[in-house]
Amino acid sequence: MRDARYHSASFSVRFTRPGDDEPTVLRLDEVRRGRVAQFVAALLRAPGLPATWAEARPLLRPVLRGATPPADVSTPLSRPALPFLAEYVVVDQPDTMTYVNAEHGWGVTDDEVFAAARANLSGAKLVGVADEPLVVQFVDDGDSYWTSHLLLDGWLAGLAEQVGGRPVAFAPERGTLLITADGSDHLPELFAQSEAAFLHSPRAITPMAYVSDEHGRTVPYEAEPGSPYWICVRRAEAVLASWAYARQAEHLPLAAELLITDDGRTRAVWPENGPALLPEADEVQYGDTVRPWDEFSGHLTAQNLLPERWRAEAWPTEP
Repeated sequence: MRDARYHSASFSVRFTRPGDDEPTVLRLDEVRRGRVAQFVAALLRAPGLPATWAEARPLLRPVLRGATPPADVSTPLSRPALPFLAEYVVVDQPDTMTYVNAEHGWGVTDDEVFAAARANLSGAKLVGVADEPLVVQFVDDGDSYWTSHLLLDGWLAGLAEQVGGRPVAFAPERGTLLITADGSDHLPELFAQSEAAFLHSPRAITPMAYVSDEHGRTVPYEAEPGSPYWICVRRAEAVLASWAYARQAEHLPLAAELLITDDGRTRAVWPENGPALLPEADEVQYGDTVRPWDEFSGHLTAQNLLPERWRAEAWPTEP
C-alpha cells in the first residue's frame, strides 16, 4: 500500500490502495480483538465494501455512536438517534466492521439501508422471570451488537419481566449494555458505574440512562426535581454534552468550551477576544460574568451543526 501512516491519536491507519486516488482510513478499534492478522489478510483479498446491494444487505448492522463522526471516517451514512448520538451502519465481516459511506452506490435509499441493518439484528430475548429488580449485563463478544439493540423499537420494553420492572438501560461503551428496573436500588450505582466506564473507555457511547416510550422507541430516562435520581440524570446529560461538544471542537474553529458546574449545570465559556460558536448550555460565562442562556435568545444564530452550536458576535450590554 502506498503512503501508509499510523495515527496514534485516532488509532487508525491511512493508506492508498493500488489504483485509488483517495486514501482509505482503517479505524483499528473496529478490528476484532486477537484477529489482526486475519483482518489484514481479508483486507488484501477483498478490499472495500461489497459492490452490490445483494452482497451488502445480509452483512449490514446498525451501531449507536456519537453524533460527531470521527475525523478519520469519511462522510459515513448516519441519522440522529438520541441527544448527542447518531445511528450509523456498518458492514459486519468476520474480522472487522466497516462504516457505510453516505455515497454507498447500491441503488437503494438510505432508509432501506437503515431498515436492512436493523432487520439483521438478532433481537435476542432473555428467558425466565425476575422475582425482584436485578441487573442484567450484556457483554459484547464483537458479534452480538448488544448496544445496537436499543435502536430496535420495542426491544427494551420487552425485557420488563426479566429485570423485574420497567427496564432502564445504560450503554457506557460499545462492549457493555446494562439493564435494571426503574426504581431499583441498583439505579444510582449504575449511573456512577456507567459514567466511570464512559469516561475511561476509548470506545465510549453514553453515560445516560434510557427507557422505552409509549411507542416502544428508546428515549432518555427522565426524573423530576425531588426524585432521588434527578441529580444522576442531570449529571449524566451534562457529561455527555461536554464530551460531544469537546469532540466537535477538535475540528471546529471558534468553538467555545462547555463546562459542568458543581451542581450539574452546563456553562458555555465565551472567550473575550471576539465571536464564538457557543454550545447550548444552561448559562453563559463571559469573563467573570455569568448569565442564563435564555437571556441570549435574541443575540445568537444557529449554525445547523450536530450537535448544534450558536454563533455569538458580541456580548450584549443588555439582556
